Amino acid sequence: MLTVIVILLIVWAILAVVGFAIKGLLWLAIIGIILFVGTLIFALVRRNARRKKSV
Repeated sequence: MLTVIVILLIVWAILAVVGFAIKGLLWLAIIGIILFVGTLIFALVRRNARRKKSV
């Protein structure tokens, strides 16, 4: 599961960089940032849930 999250974070970061690099694709950068933050929050919530179960 961790591998999938890392791959998604890399893909979203690449989309954001491409969006900022190409002037007409600013919307792609915004979507990339939103998806990056969403995936990061999902991963943190899931990790915290696992820690609470094991304690």
